[in-house]
Amino acid sequence: MQLYTIGLNHTTAPIEIRENVAFSIDNMREALSDLTIKNATEAAILSTCNRTEIYVQSADALPVVHWLADFHKLDLSHLQPYTYTLANQDAVKHAFRVASGLDSMVLGEAQILGQFKQSVKLAQEAGTLGTHLHKLFQRTFEVAKEVRTNTDIGGSSISMAAAAVKLAQRIFGNLSEQKVLFIGAGEMIALCANHFAAQHPKSMTVANRTKERGAELADKVQAESILLNDLPARFAEFDIVITSTASQLPIVGLGMVERAVKSRKHRPIFMVDLAVPRDIESEVAQLDDVFLYTVDDLAQVVTDGIENRQEAAITAESIVASRVESFMHWLQKRNSVPTIKALRDQAEIMRTAELDKALKLIQKGESPEKALEMLSLAITNKLLHAPSHALNQSHGDAHLELEQLLRHIYQIK
Repeated sequence: MQLYTIGLNHTTAPIEIRENVAFSIDNMREALSDLTIKNATEAAILSTCNRTEIYVQSADALPVVHWLADFHKLDLSHLQPYTYTLANQDAVKHAFRVASGLDSMVLGEAQILGQFKQSVKLAQEAGTLGTHLHKLFQRTFEVAKEVRTNTDIGGSSISMAAAAVKLAQRIFGNLSEQKVLFIGAGEMIALCANHFAAQHPKSMTVANRTKERGAELADKVQAESILLNDLPARFAEFDIVITSTASQLPIVGLGMVERAVKSRKHRPIFMVDLAVPRDIESEVAQLDDVFLYTVDDLAQVVTDGIENRQEAAITAESIVASRVESFMHWLQKRNSVPTIKALRDQAEIMRTAELDKALKLIQKGESPEKALEMLSLAITNKLLHAPSHALNQSHGDAHLELEQLLRHIYQIK
């Protein structure tokens, strides 16, 4: 069994591919159960707008890639070119880098750590974490904390939420006359709402599937709360639309936006779709007077201030490398446990067999001294027979390597 990371992210796959392999909280337990029954002994799934990654302990990674395609009803040949497979040390290093913000679209962003922890919590609840992945993720979060504490990796970073504000300002300038609509009420929308609230727009509205959760966020940022069902009637009111939900199907369709543009007499609508799968139909981007951005489109904006973070990243990478070495040492020791147990079991069988012989000799009248001497000789001969035989049967470089190894094991000068 080996540790593997199988996945795709913003650097290997466009959003059109990533949205097809995203997992929601609703189907995560089913996915983890199915995966561990068929292809892995331990498993966890990290699914965000920028990546879908499967962490497993398994005999082979290829069946997991096949499983990912099958679970989402995709053609393997269309998915596989975008995926990566990392084993053992590379998989460990990747986990440490992801949690530390070193593999994010926004270098050093902190949100990924919370998303990673949520994924591990879901795996724990599903009962798919074992000794190896539990230890890996424990170390992963320790490394992420160390990187945050000892470097300025998060300094000067521009979040997706801040990037959305900057883009809106490029189109409208001062946002004081704009009406802002937020679709969803999760963590990302809450971050966006706080950033836009700081610009004092004309009004803010939160649209959510459930009234209670939407109202809770709306109260915090002094916004109005409406239901998703109200969107068709009110969509034309809003100049800025920010959306991030867990819906598996688009919430904002082409027809809704076309009607809004016509009603607004071609006043521009700025839209940011931060969801994967996308909340806004991609055809909307073709409409005149509509400025639609996805998470991939924000990549250039979030690179601002990256120079300072790149310097911090050098230190962060050295921390990661050191901690990877430490974890691999633990893993090697852990993997040696069955061999050590087998050696001890074999030695115990020899010991008890020779002890039984010695006791029988004493019962037959042999002196204890003679029986003990024969016992010690027999045990010594049996324990040394295998290494002595192997050494005698080896030749050339193999003989020299084995001889050096035996001298090291038995501490022979």
